[in-house]
Order: sequence, then C-alpha cells, then structure tokens
Amino acid sequence: MATPAAVQAASAAGAPTNPFAQLGQGLWRLFTSVDFAVVQIIFLASLAAIGMTLQQLPDFAFRSPADYATSIETIHIRYDPVLGPGIVNVLERLSLFSIFKSPIFGVALVVLVVSIVVCTLDRTPRLWRDVSAVRVVQPEPFFDPRLPDRAAMTGVATADLAQVIRSRGFHVREASTEDGSRYVYGDRHQFTKLATLLTHLGLILFLVAGLVTSRFGDELGLVIPEGESRTVQNIGTADLMLVKNNDFEAPGFDTGRPTDFTTDLAVYQNGSEVARKTIRVNDPLGVDGYTFHQNGFGPAPHLVVKDATGAPLWDAKVPMLDSAGGAPYETMAVPGRDLGLQLLLGRDEAGAGLLVVLPYRIVGEGADGTPRVQNFDPVQLYQGDTKVSDPLGISVGLVDFGEYTLVIAKRDPGQGIVWAAFLALISGITITFYRPRRRIWARLASDGQLGLVFRADRYVDVEREFGALLDDLVAVRRPATA
Repeated sequence: MATPAAVQAASAAGAPTNPFAQLGQGLWRLFTSVDFAVVQIIFLASLAAIGMTLQQLPDFAFRSPADYATSIETIHIRYDPVLGPGIVNVLERLSLFSIFKSPIFGVALVVLVVSIVVCTLDRTPRLWRDVSAVRVVQPEPFFDPRLPDRAAMTGVATADLAQVIRSRGFHVREASTEDGSRYVYGDRHQFTKLATLLTHLGLILFLVAGLVTSRFGDELGLVIPEGESRTVQNIGTADLMLVKNNDFEAPGFDTGRPTDFTTDLAVYQNGSEVARKTIRVNDPLGVDGYTFHQNGFGPAPHLVVKDATGAPLWDAKVPMLDSAGGAPYETMAVPGRDLGLQLLLGRDEAGAGLLVVLPYRIVGEGADGTPRVQNFDPVQLYQGDTKVSDPLGISVGLVDFGEYTLVIAKRDPGQGIVWAAFLALISGITITFYRPRRRIWARLASDGQLGLVFRADRYVDVEREFGALLDDLVAVRRPATA
C-alpha cells in the first residue's frame, strides 16, 4: 500500500516544472472549475441587475461630449435628490450608468466565453471516447435476464437477428469468441451526445453577439418633423447617412385615436438617395447595416419667431416631446436672445387647435441651485395667427399644426451572430431530444440460447421499443428440430 509521502512524491513528479506550464495548468483548472463558473454567473447577473435598476445612458450620449453632458445631466436630475451629487459622481466614474458598455462588463463576458470554450475543449475528448469506444463482446453475466431491460429466447438465427436489428435503424456490428458464441451489437444515433457541442457553441455565440453589439452597436432615436431631415452618424463621418421624413400619416390623429401611423422615409448618402420606403411599426427599412423602425409620433407645430425688424429668428417645426396636465408640452430657446418659450398644445371649447405660448427669461439662480425664472404674459395662437410682444421685441406666429415621427435607427453588428447562435442552439437541442442514442447487445450461445440487452438515453420509451424488437424476433423464430 502506498504511503501518503509516496503519493505526494508521485504527484510532484507528474507536475510540470516549467513556470509557464504551471501557469497554464492553473488557468486551465480555474476555467474548468464549477465554482468559478458559478462566481462568474453571479457577478454578471449582479451587473445586469444594476443595469436594469439604474437608468442607463442612451447610445447617442456617447456620440459627442455635448450629448454626454446633456444625458448625464438628466441622470443627475433624477438621482441627486435621492443619493446626493457625490455618490452619483462616483457611480458615474464606475460606469454604472452605462454598465452594458463598461469595460468591466465586457471583460466579464470575455472571461465567461473563455470559460465555456475551455470547458468544451476539456469535455470534448471524454465525449468522443464515450461515443466512439464500442465494446461488442460483453461478459456472460451482462446478459442475465433477471437484470432490467434484458430478455432471453431461443430459435433465432444469427442472420435473422442481425437483420431484425438492422431493420430498426441500428448500425450493426458482429463478433465471435472461441467458445462458439456469436455477438451482435446494434447502435442507433451513436454520435448524438456530440450535439452538446452545438449547444455550447450556441451559448458562446450568444455571448459573443452580446459583446459585439455592446461594443460596436449603435441605437438612437431620431425625432423628425414632417419635411425635415436628421443625420444618423456624427457630422464628419465618412459616407454620412441622412434620413428625411417626406410624409407622415396617422389616420385619426386629429381625434386623438389614430388607427395607424406610417412614415415615408428616405435615406441619403453623399447627397444621393439610396433607399426609400413607407415604414410601419413592424415593417422597418434596412440600409447599410442600419435598421430604421417606426417607434412613435406626436405634434410638431410650425412656429415663426421674428425680431422687431422682421428678421427671422426661428422658422421650423417644434416637436413636442413632453407633457403637462395630459397635454403636449415643450420648451425652446429663442436663437440670438436670452429668452425661451414654453409651449402648451390644446383645444378651445369649440374643439379648435390652440397653442399657448409663455415667454420666459432665466434671471439668476436660487440658493438651492435651481434657476430663477421671469415669466411674461402668455399668448394664444390659432393656426395662421401672429402675436407681437413689444416689450420682448419679438413676434411669434403659428403657421400650422404639424407632426413629427420618432424613428429608431439601430445598427446591430451582432445580429448575424445571434442567428448563427440560435441555429446552433436549436440544432443541438433538437438532436439531443429527438435523436437519442439506443444500443442493443445480443449474445447467441453455441447451444442456441439468445440473450438481449437494451440500453437508451433517458428520452426513449425503452419498454415500448424493446417490446417491439422482441415481437420482431419472435416472428422470425424457427421451430426447434428434433
């Protein structure tokens, strides 16, 4: 009997002495450890929970410093009263408001992918041995009919036995021993267990797709008033893409109960139209890796603001993205002036459209940091009206009540990988469940005694299939000769 010292010495003799080999062996053991896999899953689940709990910065926030400053200000407005500016700043530095784009989340995904790959590589040789190593000849006790899923009979010839097994879809192998016994082995769906490699591949591809999308994908909402255009990428991007809302239709919009809404959307690159389509919620437009989805709509009154000399300060539609008291609401700054306009859209008693305009000016900041606002007399505008404010030196006119469309522009470079992952995962699961492995061992002794053993994966009705096989064998039995 070996002593503990001898065992330890033998283990030490088998251990690599090269430090790089030791490091590789240690990493291999780490990545194939179940405990390490559990830790990774818990860590990623925790990060995902944080990302679903805290408001995340939109994708467009990372397009420019100005977009980021505007978006992070929204975060501060929401969380500063609850957590305090200091804690919010710390959370921002830890990238918790952009957790799915943070380096720590990307590294965690990469580590999980590596772990699955290493575990798959570690398991593959054992899987191959399990499916490729076939033992046709089994010892006599293996065929003991008192054990489960066994049977015994006489009167069946070797050729008939092999033919019946083969007719059931089994690949048949035969062998014989010196004592005159004949062995027939049948294997159906021998390599089914290798389908788990497809399942693992699907999981890996799903994670890779998530990593690719989070690092290289892009998604932004484009608010486009009717007749106007918006850029999809940053100004200065090569082959800059621009989308134009040629026409927006929402039957029933005037009554507040639209039955449908569509946008006649055109896409331009380098000054030329490259695509055009009327999009709906479930019928997007795809161009050059981007998909444009119809997502929403709302009012966008066309305002004209002029100075005292009649020079235009603003002449465009104003999308009303907010609400106040259940009515569309928006604020806008007057270009070239220290003034702003609060806009509230409604109807008068007769049901006619009415826009209330409340001019204001920021005159300072309160002790708590909130701005101090000086409001001026509101004006009411019907379509075609223009009102002049002599104290402010401006006039405001309402040309018409227009609409805007909200289009989601999404670029998902991981989409193709997701489809490949889905195909691999479904293929692996389908093969595993619908093509389970079945095996039959038969031993025909020299005295004509036949022993049978049926083995199958858990998804097989062994009693039914083994019974059907025995019925076939009974049908080919030959009567005993005197």
